[in-house]
Amino acid sequence: MAYLGYFPQDFLFGVATASYQIEGAWKEDGKGESIWDRFSHTPGKILDGTTGDVACDHYHRYLEDVVLMKELGVDVYRFSVSWPRVLPEGRGKVNEKGLDFYRRLIEALKGAGIRPCVTLYHWDLPQALQERGGWESEETVQAFAEYARILFRTFRDDVDLWITHNEPWVVAFVGNYEGRHAPGKRDFRAALSVSRNLLLSHGLAVQVFQEERVQGKVGITLNLVPFHPATEGEEDVEAAWRFDGYQNRWFLEPLFRGRFPEDMRSFYEARGFSISQLSDEEGTLVARPIDFLGVNYYSRQVVKRGRKPILEAEPLDLPYCEKSDMGWEVYPRGIYEILMRVVEDYAPSAIYVTENGFASQDVWNGGAINDERRIAYLRDHLLWVYQALEEGCPVKGYFVWSLMDNFEWALGLSKRFGLVYVDYQTLQRTPKRSFFWYQRVIEKQSLR
Repeated sequence: MAYLGYFPQDFLFGVATASYQIEGAWKEDGKGESIWDRFSHTPGKILDGTTGDVACDHYHRYLEDVVLMKELGVDVYRFSVSWPRVLPEGRGKVNEKGLDFYRRLIEALKGAGIRPCVTLYHWDLPQALQERGGWESEETVQAFAEYARILFRTFRDDVDLWITHNEPWVVAFVGNYEGRHAPGKRDFRAALSVSRNLLLSHGLAVQVFQEERVQGKVGITLNLVPFHPATEGEEDVEAAWRFDGYQNRWFLEPLFRGRFPEDMRSFYEARGFSISQLSDEEGTLVARPIDFLGVNYYSRQVVKRGRKPILEAEPLDLPYCEKSDMGWEVYPRGIYEILMRVVEDYAPSAIYVTENGFASQDVWNGGAINDERRIAYLRDHLLWVYQALEEGCPVKGYFVWSLMDNFEWALGLSKRFGLVYVDYQTLQRTPKRSFFWYQRVIEKQSLR
């Protein structure tokens, strides 16, 4: 590993959140219902039976949270806009009170010297659109472009970084094939259709961004995973490559080359799941040049040949390794592996690590919250980000997931990723030791 010096002065350190996970106020001020409102209110869908109705109550406490971020010293704050808060029916009449909330938030951030990074879609689709087909429908693709245009016009001079979609693989396959996330479908054909429409909607949003001559930069965020074969045997090597095609290349190839990976299309078709290749026109749209690629990284997966349906492969549960409270292996080198692989295979002009974080069972008893394992995780991953930077990777920034503990989707309030502890009874915020560690890293622009 390279000698550890200083990150470049223009390297951005930030934190990230998502609207449904922190905002609460689920039906206030004209907000419409989202698929996550519907899903979390369905008995049996959320591990601990909680919902995002209140979450961290960021909608009412955003000024308090901006003060925390200013104390932390971050350069940039990544947050998402709740689509149904702005467009309760998904399209049509704008809810001005919803738009005003984000206007106030952005003004507060800029007043604190913090750059806004806005994600257009972090999974909370308006339920009204879901009832007309959701992401399987062409209508939702067009509605997303209309929604993007509204935000681009409203905040055209106020936002530094725009992200069209967060983790489209999760939206498509966890939400529509595995059924663990909203809308809770278990239909592989639907998931393939959703993946196609998410890519098309991304291309349309980038086109709108360019038409509107918006200031700032635009990109997309993918959750990327290094898949390692369990053995050097041919079947395990092929299984790992299929998983790579399923999760990584299924989105990387269209975004940078305008085509779905042909090996995966053929594999699916041989098992009765047909999806047509992107046409030349569609490929050109999806692969419109972007200013950066966002990469979310948490862990790697070790894969073997198996009987799991469709992929005929399965990840191993590694028993003898450190794991987060999510059950994910701690594998810091993986962030370096995925960054360098993306550079070598796709050559994006810039990369931001838009999420990286650690879930632990933090407990507050009135004193300091000593989350040393989170500090170690973040330190070791930043060391590998620095190594990638030293080797020529155009990584421009790093966002910790997350600013504060929040609603962890189907796991409810049972997992804590935050630099700030949230007492869900009182909603009191308490910075953890990792908060002050990250504060020093930002101040020094170094891990020394």
